[in-house]
Amino acid sequence: FLSISRCKDYYEVLNVTKESADSEIKKAYKKQALLLHPDKNKAPGAVEAFKAIGNAVAILTDPEKRKAYDLHGSDEPFNPHGGGQQGGMGRRHYTNEYAYTRGFESDVTAEELFNMFFGGAFQQTNIYNRQRQFRQREYHREREQQSYYSGLINLLPILLLVGLSMMSSFFISDPIYSLQPSHKFSIQRRTNSLKITYYVKDNFHTEYQGSVSRLEASVEEDFLNHLRHSCSRERNIE
Repeated sequence: FLSISRCKDYYEVLNVTKESADSEIKKAYKKQALLLHPDKNKAPGAVEAFKAIGNAVAILTDPEKRKAYDLHGSDEPFNPHGGGQQGGMGRRHYTNEYAYTRGFESDVTAEELFNMFFGGAFQQTNIYNRQRQFRQREYHREREQQSYYSGLINLLPILLLVGLSMMSSFFISDPIYSLQPSHKFSIQRRTNSLKITYYVKDNFHTEYQGSVSRLEASVEEDFLNHLRHSCSRERNIE
């Protein structure tokens, strides 16, 4: 695409010569247009290159414009439309940084030129084109809205679970003990039966009102379950 911006004239843009026939120019355009069309090519610079070949084929396939371009295109800047802002069809020209345009730019869009060669849509009226573009914009807007609301609906179960989880955290109290020491569980104790070491909080004796024997039975059960899981993992590793 960078090579197109370095071309010295429209002939070089389409990779043809000044002696090339009209059919050769159109054939060269079709070959490049299929590669550069924005719907197919998303590479940086592809849109500008697509517009450049559109300008080139529009000028070089018009006998009068081609003749004027051959005479003035490589000389001082020349605009056959008197200023380069509006063409004969009342369209705004493409803004083009390429030096080889020299004021010679297409009166129609690159997309319309493409349709002329590949779909026959060039003969449609401007009103039809505007209506089509409006429908396309409305269609994309509706699709975006549907996608937005669909995304919200899909997120509702997740948001509900998060909300329930946050609510449940207010009702679930801290555990009474831990098998591992921590800043919160710093007081060491041992069960009477299996002498399993466990840890409780500083205020255990004043806050805990339940049965110590049942608590220690739960401690021993947790310890044995943890031991079984550890042995099972080790066996699987071996």
